[in-house]
Amino acid sequence: MLRIGLTGGIGAGKSTVARRLSELGAVLIDADLLAREVVEPGSEALDEIVAAFGPGVLRPDGSLDRPAVAASVFADEELRSRLNAIVHPRVGARTEELVARAPPDAVVVQDVPLLVENDLGARFELVVVVHAPADVRVRRLVTDRGATEADARARIATQAQDTARRAAADVWLDNSGPVGGLLAAVDTLWRDRIRPFEENLRQGRTVALPRERVPSDPRWPAQAARAAARIRRACGPRVVRVDHVGPSAVPGLPAPDVLDLDVCVAGSAGVRAVAGSLSMAGFSPCPGTPGGPAAPGDGRRDRLVVHGSSDPGRPLRLSVHPVGDPAGARAQLLRDWLRAVPQMWAGYLEAPPDVLAPGSKEVPEAAREWVRQTGWRPAT
Repeated sequence: MLRIGLTGGIGAGKSTVARRLSELGAVLIDADLLAREVVEPGSEALDEIVAAFGPGVLRPDGSLDRPAVAASVFADEELRSRLNAIVHPRVGARTEELVARAPPDAVVVQDVPLLVENDLGARFELVVVVHAPADVRVRRLVTDRGATEADARARIATQAQDTARRAAADVWLDNSGPVGGLLAAVDTLWRDRIRPFEENLRQGRTVALPRERVPSDPRWPAQAARAAARIRRACGPRVVRVDHVGPSAVPGLPAPDVLDLDVCVAGSAGVRAVAGSLSMAGFSPCPGTPGGPAAPGDGRRDRLVVHGSSDPGRPLRLSVHPVGDPAGARAQLLRDWLRAVPQMWAGYLEAPPDVLAPGSKEVPEAAREWVRQTGWRPAT
């Protein structure tokens, strides 16, 4: 099962994308609809809201007057927190019920308006953000929903800004133009990334790693940070630290479009203990990779296992090892050395692309000399 988080600012077109994904075969779970469901007349949540906010939040028919509640909490953070504490846990529980009913090969799309604001991205294997410029969104809210321009801009101002959404997005869908272009982009995403990702995830397959060097991509650090957050959430306290290493961790350095993450776990048993959790999160073991799964009886599998990504849109390589294994220190050293001494890039670029790959034991003498001169020590 592949879980996708779908979000976007008000008026950006998130509902249009959700409908299209549902038409293509996704199981759609709409957080707004669930929020209405859990406060239906007779529900415990509605009773708690009335107790907290008074009977004035009810319509004559006994249902919740959502506009009245929204108006009362709009500018009051304390009231908004009280409302969220009543509604959000119930929406979460109902969501998990629906996810549990989905078939094993399902693509589950969770429409979550406040995914970025509530820092929920790590819960999903893929986050899709629908974007449109603020002026376009204001025009849509005024034209399609009857809002005043002032109200539209005020609503937009309370939501996450574009920089935060970009940092959370694995996929950025631009909806500033005609809707046909957006729908075509969704169709391509489904065909080329989502369906292959789900199949790879279900089969425990990883995507091939490109070897050709490309110009350094400024998006790599944010992509690595999102992967690290998913790893920590999937594995819990067994993961001691996750570091972005390898050539893609050196700003400005041409490198293969592969994110190398060094995953340090508690104890040798942790290497195998986290394997299942990583696979479920989209990071499966890679047989045949340097340092990867070994034959039975080979102690390497308790020391260093390489995992890859099932996502065809984001090649990734994890080096999973216990605390104190030299692999982590070497990876940090080579990264920090190349960050500190760009003059050494020429030597790296003359070497094979995998010179900084997980499991590599090669440490240039120049890097050793740099350690002696600077007193560098690996992070622990």
